[in-house]
Amino acid sequence: MKLSPYLVFNGQCEEAFKFYETCMGGKIEGLFTYASSPAAGMVPPECGSKVMHARLSLEGQVLMACDSPPDHYKEPTGFSVSLEMKDPADAERIFNALAENGKVQMPLQKTFWSASFGMVVDRFGIPWMINCEQPA
Repeated sequence: MKLSPYLVFNGQCEEAFKFYETCMGGKIEGLFTYASSPAAGMVPPECGSKVMHARLSLEGQVLMACDSPPDHYKEPTGFSVSLEMKDPADAERIFNALAENGKVQMPLQKTFWSASFGMVVDRFGIPWMINCEQPA
């Protein structure tokens, strides 16, 4: 079994995934719009360029997403996407990138369980937790 988070965006899925690909060093393996799908005739024309399904590979893990249908978007609540990092410099770089035009909920800092931990909601409204392992 594999657990893969699936995010829902309010029309910015493609922009967000291109940002995550650059920021985290992942690779977009698929990005399909409503217009390029068999459902093209069943969605309003303004939805054609929106993402029906996207897949981003990150070091053997997968993050998937789509754009919400019109008038159905709900702001994400009750979860965070957690990134477990080994290198404090990578943790800081990714945290700072996610924080740009976002909202820092807890600055990246040393905790009793980690070399650094921080929480941020990125500019796309997705909540993240960055956790960097304690050195052995």
